[in-house]
Amino acid sequence: MEKEKIEELKRGIESIIPENGLEQKIALAEKENRPLIVKFGMDPTAPDLHLGHAVALKKIRQLQNMGAKIVLIVGDFTAAVGDPTGRNTTRPPLTEEEIKVNAQTYIDQMGKVIDLNKNVEIVKNGDWLNKMNFADVLKLLGKATLAQMLQRDDFEKRFKANIPISLHELVYPLMQGYDSVAIKSDIEFGGRDQLFNCLVGKTLQETILGVKDGQIVIGMPLLRGLDGEMKMSKSKGNYIGLTEPANDMFGKTMSIPDELLPEWIELTTDFDEETKANMIADYKNGTVNPMELKKKVAKNIVTQYHNAAAADEAEAFFYRQVQQKGFDDKAFEPVSIKDLASEITLLDLCAFVNSKESKSNLRRLIESGAVSINGEKQTDVYMKIQPIAGLKIKIGKRGFFELV
Repeated sequence: MEKEKIEELKRGIESIIPENGLEQKIALAEKENRPLIVKFGMDPTAPDLHLGHAVALKKIRQLQNMGAKIVLIVGDFTAAVGDPTGRNTTRPPLTEEEIKVNAQTYIDQMGKVIDLNKNVEIVKNGDWLNKMNFADVLKLLGKATLAQMLQRDDFEKRFKANIPISLHELVYPLMQGYDSVAIKSDIEFGGRDQLFNCLVGKTLQETILGVKDGQIVIGMPLLRGLDGEMKMSKSKGNYIGLTEPANDMFGKTMSIPDELLPEWIELTTDFDEETKANMIADYKNGTVNPMELKKKVAKNIVTQYHNAAAADEAEAFFYRQVQQKGFDDKAFEPVSIKDLASEITLLDLCAFVNSKESKSNLRRLIESGAVSINGEKQTDVYMKIQPIAGLKIKIGKRGFFELV
């Protein structure tokens, strides 16, 4: 592969282990006259992929367009155990039915970024992990030590804090690593929080398959979520799902803190490199209002996962709902009062009409003056409301509801 194409591949990657591994794997695949095998594994712990996942998927699509074979591993077996990465408690296991539903949703959503009809193989790690007997498991456990597992940052912190670590959690990196043995991957993708598990896969390939150099590990940047602090995460609720409605995608993007703009321009948009650089420079130099830059980012995101027409409509909707002043000019989402009591607290009413929001966050919005009834601000969480048809409720900047 030409040097220019390799440099293009490297753009936007946070780390490659080992540093010259990409060139070596490309050369080996060319020598053996076969495509690179790229591994991307995901446990179906929740039914949504989000913009943070798309950071790696876009780079995988780039490799796919250059002829690589993409192996998407749905971790149906490992999801039943629960990945302890980044957690200070044991992750609750999922039922078989939850895993099945989430797995199919994952596959459908991956198709929004990569071409599922182009040199892609979709496998489930239960296909090989379920076949292992206890002797096989003991043999696999012999490939690592307790000291090695405790090098993981989250395990180390929990051990020092005397927080329980279940034995099955210690085995999780070995299970994920064995996936790399099963598919003989050349490259595995992961965020920086997944590098430990990915490197276990490299080690297991070298010891079990007897290869000199196991898979290389490509670490992609972690996209910070809507809160501006934590990485985008389903469990943190600070994410934008790849299948969310266009209006929600646009509105949520507009809500990010200004300081996230350079990061989001770089990681979530598909503008060309010159356009990205100019937008980031405009933000840093203060030559363009951050609101205008966010609109460009929001339209670009909606266009990628919906289409240009939906992006235009979402921008117009945002203007009516947020920027236009008149309360009665907003588009109110109808909510049936059929299942409501004759009297209800303001907090419970807000939770009923906007069930996606947590009660703790709704309480915060009410107390901060971000909730109004028929255009009048209300700050008493326990204020009694009679839910009658025609009542208009505003929650936050973008939530407009009308009882019908």
